[in-house]
Parts: sequence; C-alpha cells; structure tokens
Amino acid sequence: MYLTKEAKEKLFKKHGKDANDTGSAEGQITLFTHRIEHLTEHLKNNRKDYNTERSLVKLVGKRRSLLDYLTKKDVLRYRAIVKELELRK
Repeated sequence: MYLTKEAKEKLFKKHGKDANDTGSAEGQITLFTHRIEHLTEHLKNNRKDYNTERSLVKLVGKRRSLLDYLTKKDVLRYRAIVKELELRK
C-alpha cells in the first residue's frame, strides 16, 4: 500500500493532537490531501483510468465538505490547516 501505518501516524501526529487522533477534522483533511496527491500522480500516467478519476472527485468533495465544516466551527483552525497544507482556498 502507498501509505504505511507509520506514515499515517506521522500525519496525524503532525496535524492532530496526537497519533491516535484520527477523527479530528484536521487529521482527516491531511489524510485526504495526501490521498488526493497520490491519485493525481497516478492519473498523470494513466489518463484513461476513469474509476480512479471518480474516486479522486469524491475525495475532493469529502475534503471540501470537511473544510466547510471547519469554517463554520472555527475559522482560525480552518485558516491554519489551509495555510499549512498550502491549499488554494
């Protein structure tokens, strides 16, 4: 698999409260961003892989809804995660 358990723990530790904080919005947004980057690289080489393209679109939608939730909940946390992950919006 492209993402090992240790790599996931590292992502959650960096963007969440600790390595076991897998449910926080920031941790999930970080995980989705990593997966989106991975799928984007895959699609650059395999342009006709429409199943992966659909998965990518669904992931982007999930990330967008989590970012919208974070905007409503706490704008400062939203701004921090967008800046940290270098997302456009």
